[in-house]
Amino acid sequence: MKTGILTDLYQLTMTAGYLQAGKDRDIATFELFVRRLPQNRNYLVAAGLAQAVEYLEHFGFDEEDIEYLRSLRQFARCPDAFFERLRRLRFTGDVDGVAEGTIVFASEPLLRVRAPLMEGQVVETYLLSTIGFQTLIATKASRLVEAAGGRAVVEFGTRRAHSPEAGVLAGRAAYIGGCIGTSNTLTGLRYGVPVFGTAAHSWVQSFESELEAFRQLQKLLGEATVYLVDTYDTLEGVRKAASLGRPIWGIRLDSGNLVELSRAARRILDEAGFPDAKIMVTGDLNEYRILELMKEKLPVDAFGVGTELATSGDAPSLGAVYKLVELERGGERRFTVKLSEKKQTLPGAKQVFRYRDHDLIACASEEPLPGGERPEPLLVPVMRAGKRLAALPDVHEARERAAAGLRKLPTAYRSLFTIDPPYRVEISGRLAALYDEIRRKVEGKLG
Repeated sequence: MKTGILTDLYQLTMTAGYLQAGKDRDIATFELFVRRLPQNRNYLVAAGLAQAVEYLEHFGFDEEDIEYLRSLRQFARCPDAFFERLRRLRFTGDVDGVAEGTIVFASEPLLRVRAPLMEGQVVETYLLSTIGFQTLIATKASRLVEAAGGRAVVEFGTRRAHSPEAGVLAGRAAYIGGCIGTSNTLTGLRYGVPVFGTAAHSWVQSFESELEAFRQLQKLLGEATVYLVDTYDTLEGVRKAASLGRPIWGIRLDSGNLVELSRAARRILDEAGFPDAKIMVTGDLNEYRILELMKEKLPVDAFGVGTELATSGDAPSLGAVYKLVELERGGERRFTVKLSEKKQTLPGAKQVFRYRDHDLIACASEEPLPGGERPEPLLVPVMRAGKRLAALPDVHEARERAAAGLRKLPTAYRSLFTIDPPYRVEISGRLAALYDEIRRKVEGKLG
């Protein structure tokens, strides 16, 4: 499936304008980054690079796309050459990106695209969407896992996600962020993410008795049996589950006073000879509610989180932007900036160097100072001339990277609340000087 048409209209009108103005073969460098962290976030977990690369590999327009664009009034004055150019358009540029699972901060480029201007422009919408959304969800998952203090967290949110496909990617991103798995079976098939599921209240209601419903579930699932016990009387449901004996994985509590019910359920299971039976808690949970429950020292083994995770309920959007930072034409390079208040950008292609206790945003051509600590460059080559250089790390490697990065992050910045001052991210002297130089040039032309 060609995906070029999945973009904002203004990307295509600009593309037509670039061709008209003879700028279509200018080489542009764009960078994708987050201006400001969402509320109560002190870091982000990068995710979505794999889908970005897959999109670029299959980028293009089919005949139906071309005919539709011809029908739009915005393109009524475009010559046939524009539509023919779209018909042949493929992504032929270079991409450098931050590996999925990397901990990142505001203003740090997650992706750098260098390509002919038309190509680099029209892909903006999709790249922002897939990287922004998955980074948002991976970050939310990491916060839930932090609040759970070592207890397992499972992503249950597809039914509340903003589309079925968003649910698939939310399950993927949540796993990268630290969840042990998802309820979404397509996520499991596509990406190898572990899948989990019990049975709904409708299962219990479909039988004449709760006990028979439990008996049939045990017959079906064996050692994976998890009884949803709150359809009628929660503690009576726990007793009925225990009466069936082994095999059993545990029970799930989905409503009521979770503090009292989990403690009472634990006693019932222990007294019935099932000290190893586990208790999972679900029901409108988020990181703050989990934190409250953990303070009560509940006998809970796992949490299932749906709506709040798949939508990042408390911070449902990420201020990711995709900005032009330099342009080449005829062998000459021009650096570009945006000077708008609170929306300034830094010129030129950049690299992010990670030191033990801070990050440094520098010009891409800079090398770390000799001697002392050797920093890690976060942006690495991913595509050259439109071709993937190598297989990207899978979700399991990305998940491990995220966990390792969070362990290195000072404890204070793993807080569920905003920490001031934020984690230290510096601008190199050379990059700061370049910004001042380009700003003066731009302001001089305005004057």
